[in-house]
Amino acid sequence: MDWVAAFALLLLLEGMLPFALPQVWRSAFTRMTAMPDGQLRLMGLISMTLGLALLFWVR
Repeated sequence: MDWVAAFALLLLLEGMLPFALPQVWRSAFTRMTAMPDGQLRLMGLISMTLGLALLFWVR
C-alpha cells in the first residue's frame, strides 16, 4: 500500500506545475528535450540520489 501512496504523491507533485504554470512547464519541457542524453541521465541520477537520501532521512 505504501507504493500506491508514493505513486499518488508523485502524480500530485508532477501535476502541480503544468496546472499552475503551463507556459513555464512547456518551456522547461522543450528545453529538456533539446538536452543531450548524457546531461539528462546526469539529471536523472542526481534526482534519484536526492530522492533516496530524502527517503532514508524521513524513514
